[in-house]
Amino acid sequence: MKISFHGATQTVTGSKHLITLNNGKNILLDCGMFQGMGKETFELNSNFGFNPSDIDYLIISHAHIDHTGLIPKLVKDGFHGRILSTKATLDLTDVLLKDSAYIQANDTKFINKRRLAQNRPPVEPLYNIEDAENALRFFESVPFATPYKIDENIELQLFENGHILGAATVYLTIKEDGKITRIAFSGDVGRYGDPILNSPAIFPQVDYMIVESTYGNRLHNKISDTSEKLRDIIVETCIGKRGKLIIPAFSVGRTQELLYTLNDMELDGRLPDVKYYVDSPLSKAVTEIVKKHPECFNLSVQKIMKFDNDPFDFKNLHFIEDKRESQSLNGSKEPCVIISASGMAEAGRVKHHIANNISNPSTTILMVGYCEKNSLGARLKENPDEVTIFGEVFPVNAEIQKIESMSAHADYRDLYMYLSCLEPDEVKKLFIVHGEPESQKAFKDRLYKKGFHHIEIPEQHQSFVLS
Repeated sequence: MKISFHGATQTVTGSKHLITLNNGKNILLDCGMFQGMGKETFELNSNFGFNPSDIDYLIISHAHIDHTGLIPKLVKDGFHGRILSTKATLDLTDVLLKDSAYIQANDTKFINKRRLAQNRPPVEPLYNIEDAENALRFFESVPFATPYKIDENIELQLFENGHILGAATVYLTIKEDGKITRIAFSGDVGRYGDPILNSPAIFPQVDYMIVESTYGNRLHNKISDTSEKLRDIIVETCIGKRGKLIIPAFSVGRTQELLYTLNDMELDGRLPDVKYYVDSPLSKAVTEIVKKHPECFNLSVQKIMKFDNDPFDFKNLHFIEDKRESQSLNGSKEPCVIISASGMAEAGRVKHHIANNISNPSTTILMVGYCEKNSLGARLKENPDEVTIFGEVFPVNAEIQKIESMSAHADYRDLYMYLSCLEPDEVKKLFIVHGEPESQKAFKDRLYKKGFHHIEIPEQHQSFVLS
């Protein structure tokens, strides 16, 4: 048996890890799209590093595009196996892959207009809506914490890991040549004490562990501090300065956490009396899916739902779908809160809101999640004097704020707790993936002190024999 790594290697995007058995069976863990990798992005997404038609089983840890975004291309290029995930992950993946196809179609149209002017041949999107819809036919939903026999030699269990709705630790028990090998893949690990989801579940001992390391070199602020800081920023911006508070937020996870927090303020009588807009059709669709899966909510949310049947709705909340209504917000002078995708401010409607308001000193831009280092969001976090958006330079007169306690990714203390169910001496090899090099190196050093002495940080397309 061997394992090879074809994404999320010394970077936080493009998750793909391939297990090849001695009998020729191939199990792919995640099939993520690379995002924000500059000029290399298209090339990385065009070449898997393996033959899609050779894959027998694809197991998805969670629905984020950097873990699912190349599934339609995998199917288009010859995959005809089985795709396994939780039901919530399947439901989210449905809308996210279609949205991804729509974005690619628009991006390709813009790129080809420029290529035509340069007398260069047009490019094709990685896949279209029909490819995304076709890929969904291959999915099977698997319940949490229940042994699921894939075939006579492979058993799968999925354990809640608290990252987003439906996210799971993938646990495989593989019988090969008369012996059992146990392999676990963390996917992306959530935080303990998440306001909406259950904390990561414990899972059985493994022989080989694949673990993420997005925040392997840092600690987050306390989750309990989030609500008060968010309220203070709303009051200061919308009531004190009579300005707009613009919050770039991922459609999956972060938007729902913000809505839940604001709803909690209303229940306590602390919600500032201003207008709240969610300007993202995708965020609306995802929020409706989240509401359909209360089985994923923790006990605190379930208690609240006994007297508040919709913990993601509150006074003065309005979802915007129509593009013209979104554009009209830019000309409006009313104090308001605008929550809009994308979370890294790299694309989507929020980028237009920022461009139209970033030079106004009454505006606040609040960053609430992880930003890839080359993204607009990451640049804003550095409090620059000016930024370039859509090719135009804008002076930054708006106030830039951060609430880092809202991250859906575990910090290194959370990751310690997540791995504490394992006996380090029994882990033959621990692979660190999904992190920037400095984060991975720091996390490796910390894990070594915790007793994990056989640690690898894979390179792209690197293979390892599992003895």
